[in-house]
Amino acid sequence: MDKFTANDLLDQYEPLLTDNQQKICQLYFREDFSLMEISELLNITRSAVFDTIKRCEKILNQYEEKIGLCKKSHKRHILYQKIKAYNIADINDIVKELIDTE
Repeated sequence: MDKFTANDLLDQYEPLLTDNQQKICQLYFREDFSLMEISELLNITRSAVFDTIKRCEKILNQYEEKIGLCKKSHKRHILYQKIKAYNIADINDIVKELIDTE
């Protein structure tokens, strides 16, 4: 899983992970720490970090398959861009409000 996809999934489903999983994913995907850096920081083995990341990737993908929040969010943003292309100020203001609520 690439880091862009992982961050997208974390935006939607991170609260559903355990605190430890959240911390490791935050360091690995968002802050770009290496496996070794995370293992040293958290005082766990590199393989434990690797296993946690792989487990989280699987969990996040399962959530997306079942719930589909990322897919729905991407579709909404495409529709927002199509609406904004009409370039009607009042409607664009409403679209901006909708985007800001997400």
